[in-house]
Amino acid sequence: MRGRAEAQTPLADRLLSGDARALARCISLIEEESPQGRAILRAVYRKTGRALVLGITGPPGAGKSSLASRLVGAWREKGERVGIIAVDPSSAFSGGAILGDRIRMQEHALDPGVFIRSMATRGHSGGVARASRDVVDLMDAAGYGVVLIETVGVGQDEVEVVRIADLVLVVLPPGLGDDIQAIKAGILEIADLFVINKADREGADRLAGELEAMLALAPGRAAAPIPILKTVAITGAGVGDLMEAVSRKRKEAVSFEARVARERERSRERLLDVLKEELFRKARRTCMENGEMEAIVEDLVRRRRDPYTAAESVLGKLRLIPVKGLRKKRRGRR
Repeated sequence: MRGRAEAQTPLADRLLSGDARALARCISLIEEESPQGRAILRAVYRKTGRALVLGITGPPGAGKSSLASRLVGAWREKGERVGIIAVDPSSAFSGGAILGDRIRMQEHALDPGVFIRSMATRGHSGGVARASRDVVDLMDAAGYGVVLIETVGVGQDEVEVVRIADLVLVVLPPGLGDDIQAIKAGILEIADLFVINKADREGADRLAGELEAMLALAPGRAAAPIPILKTVAITGAGVGDLMEAVSRKRKEAVSFEARVARERERSRERLLDVLKEELFRKARRTCMENGEMEAIVEDLVRRRRDPYTAAESVLGKLRLIPVKGLRKKRRGRR
């Protein structure tokens, strides 16, 4: 294990120096769930936590990619390096990203201060890719001051971006028919800013009024109202006002007390998620190695065992991963 970590030190060093090729390689290792990728994350994790992570979500057709492109251009004018995670639907044939979002951001493709990565959901629920959190850390460590996460398109329960981003922009277009259906439930709760894009279309004012009415009824929102802004991403109209609103929200988000409280909750959730993944991977590997999985399934089919008893039997065979120094501490206590 030590040899693997040491072998990755040059790649981690290149990542920390801002090398875009090293960043691309590290992201690939993370997506492959490679031990090398984990070793790099361990090496650079102390250098993370500095970037503004901005989530951009909303229903398909809202113009999220076009708006994100405008925001990137505005940040580049200010000298900010920007990383973009464009979460695309998965191909039904290859499982890879369809790459639609990257195509719509071609104006920044040759900018050395912008790094764009398309990621496939690969069946992961919540509107983001499974490796999104780790990729944010890699971009943060590589020196990108702003990291944008554009989700695949959000429904009522696809709101996992709020567990990753410092700020969440919910982008809505007018004229979808039943506008209220597009903004109810979870979406209403995750937004730090509402953006009515394509505001030159009929129905933009009506949608803004409906949003204001809904927010007025939401518990606890009266004391901290959520801004509602209008933009036309194609022309750039309203983008300046949006940048100012994001800047004000950014100051609130990066204040010491707010950031520590948010990071504490996120770290707890991330630890639990990693534990779930590791336990599942280890349990699956244990069963697959000796062919026990099919035997357990057969027992369930024939009702010889129930799922809970079967799961307990598998967990009982797992060996805990030894932690360095743990045994020494226990001996010292004795």
